[in-house]
Amino acid sequence: MPKDIQPDLLKIDSYDYDLPPGQIAQMPADPRDSSRLLVLDRSTGCLQHRIFRELPELLRSNDLLVLNDARVIPARLLGRKMGGSARCEIFLLRPTHPDWGEWEALVKPGRKLPPGTAVLLDTETVVRVEERLPEGLRRIRFPGDLDVHELIEKAGQVPLPPYIQNEAIDPERYQTVYASREGAVAAPTAGLHFTESLLQNIRSLGVEIRNLTLHVGIGTFRPVKEADIRNHPMHEEFFEIPEETACSVNGALRNGRRIVAVGTTVVRALEASSQTGACLPGLNRTKLFIYPGYRFKAIGALITNFHLPRSSLLMLVSAFAGHEPTMKAYRTAVREKYRFFSFGDAMFIE
Repeated sequence: MPKDIQPDLLKIDSYDYDLPPGQIAQMPADPRDSSRLLVLDRSTGCLQHRIFRELPELLRSNDLLVLNDARVIPARLLGRKMGGSARCEIFLLRPTHPDWGEWEALVKPGRKLPPGTAVLLDTETVVRVEERLPEGLRRIRFPGDLDVHELIEKAGQVPLPPYIQNEAIDPERYQTVYASREGAVAAPTAGLHFTESLLQNIRSLGVEIRNLTLHVGIGTFRPVKEADIRNHPMHEEFFEIPEETACSVNGALRNGRRIVAVGTTVVRALEASSQTGACLPGLNRTKLFIYPGYRFKAIGALITNFHLPRSSLLMLVSAFAGHEPTMKAYRTAVREKYRFFSFGDAMFIE
């Protein structure tokens, strides 16, 4: 930890704010790029109120824009305990085997589904709850001859965040238009604002666009509970950076070009892979916890949504933009009736 960090910024209470429930977005903007965009200048603390489709006006012709191409799978499976009638839920989080035959998962009700329990899914497929894992997770095993991809696509439900109560949403609206790598259980929501035409407008400026993949882990759903945030255990997340993306990132760093991260998932992946000074390609994993005092290695600008109070994501934004400018921006967004969280409005921090 840097010696000059303010002690108050290590306290969880420093990342709280009041949000009226009516400002939690229940529907995505239509069209996607009509959402509002709060622009924060890190150097001055000044704020601008824009529309997301105006993003090209804020980008530079030599910027490198990095997207997370993770695609959300319908990871919520419903069924009942074998021999009983009570309903249960299996929320798949991460495959632990290449053929998707074993998964880490959350199960409900956990107390009534101990290791060894068989669950009959609504598709008449029987899966088994195996050993307990850290953080309240279970290992789930599917039958060896089953096409798990097909089962999930047929029977699963897209797991919208619990604060979204609207069940009539088209599942494709919880995917980015560039989503391609299946396996995520939550969308990289900063990318939900992009349309194909907006991306084309950005390319026409000369902006280079590259992808990486980070499938969001259980940490996204877990609030920070420790009074001293340094004691918060970050859940491990896997990510993959293609060779061409790493080359572009390293070229941008050498030439002083700005790297614009679309979402906190891109920040975590690029920062984790750049700890030695150069972005390393390939499949990797990270428990990197970014909070004020962190020294950024790669990122020069950030596009992000508004995050939950007391969340590790709000701490990451505070590390990048500065704590007081961030909290001032959030207070302004509340006052100006911005829409919050997954389907809400966005920020551009430059």
